[in-house]
Amino acid sequence: MYRLSNEQQSIVDKAAAIATGVLATHAREVDEVGRFPQEGVQALASEGLLGLTVPKEFGGLGEGPRTAVAVLDALAREDASTAMIYLMHLCGIACYASRPDVAEEQLRAAAAGRHLSTLAWSEKGSRSHFWAPVSQAQNHDGLVELNAEKSWVTSAAEADGYVVSSRTPEATEPTDTMLYLVLKGDPGVEVSGPWNAMGMRGNGSAPMRLQNCRIPADRALTEPHQGFSAMLGVVLPLFSVGNAAISIGICEAAVKATTEHLTGTGFQHLASPLAELPNLRARLAKMRIETDKARAHLAAVVDSLENPNEGTTLLVLEAKVQAAETALDVTDIGMRACGGAAFSKHLSLDRQFRDARAASVMAPTSDVLMEFIGRALCGMELF
Repeated sequence: MYRLSNEQQSIVDKAAAIATGVLATHAREVDEVGRFPQEGVQALASEGLLGLTVPKEFGGLGEGPRTAVAVLDALAREDASTAMIYLMHLCGIACYASRPDVAEEQLRAAAAGRHLSTLAWSEKGSRSHFWAPVSQAQNHDGLVELNAEKSWVTSAAEADGYVVSSRTPEATEPTDTMLYLVLKGDPGVEVSGPWNAMGMRGNGSAPMRLQNCRIPADRALTEPHQGFSAMLGVVLPLFSVGNAAISIGICEAAVKATTEHLTGTGFQHLASPLAELPNLRARLAKMRIETDKARAHLAAVVDSLENPNEGTTLLVLEAKVQAAETALDVTDIGMRACGGAAFSKHLSLDRQFRDARAASVMAPTSDVLMEFIGRALCGMELF
């Protein structure tokens, strides 16, 4: 459905090989222990995929959202935690690429597999309203001082670069913000809590504290007062379609696990597989249909991003929520179809069921997106 070129398909095939050869090997243990999937991230780095969206002039592959969603879909089928780490890296790279005069070194390092990026936006004070940090930068003789309590920073302590949001030093409005590049090892940056979640247990999405963190003023990734615009214009489209792709990959994994269970397990005393039961076949059919519908919608959103029109913004808002809600339904159906075998963790469905819950509560949450979509349809301002 993504209609890839031969070159794009070869990249996706490489990612799929990593997913089945590396991610699948460690996914269960990563989930059970709740550890960062270093093997998978390193495999992506070694194959040059940390440079997927890095412009070619900086050594990257120069790909756009079409290839990115196909890669994320493939990764999420085996390990949604690694897929989320990768998505947040791509979002960080998008910020770098918008200001190569600031982040050329990091772009080249990512293309060479030596730099993992992420976003540090959400704060305890503004919760899921990631676009409105409560922290406020301060100027100090050519340096910028950042003090913030960041929540849910994917790859916390593992990333090499953090795109940090903060109100501008003179800001009076919540959306008067800037984005800054904070590097691993900068003074005053620390992980401030554990990550022990229900799902996506390997993505290291822990809280972080920036305390008297002083960085050069020329590490600003936006012009003054332009952080909000960059969040919505540079990052949100990729973040939305990328999240959708991960949800769809989870759906695909659930369909596969359910199919294998229904066709490979049965009633020994009746000498018949579970697939002989029409109600279970109907559940599986529903899972397939809903997954295909979600992927078709995502492909339409990507088409619109490549050829923007008056409906593109609405489609971008729809992408994450439609796939997230589909993943909730599809994994629930899979759990019901496979019954006790799924509930007792004999299959992979319990992990897919739990991982699927992340997208609906990840900012912007499904409820927030529904509100935005409703306001847009009514001709109202979103913010």
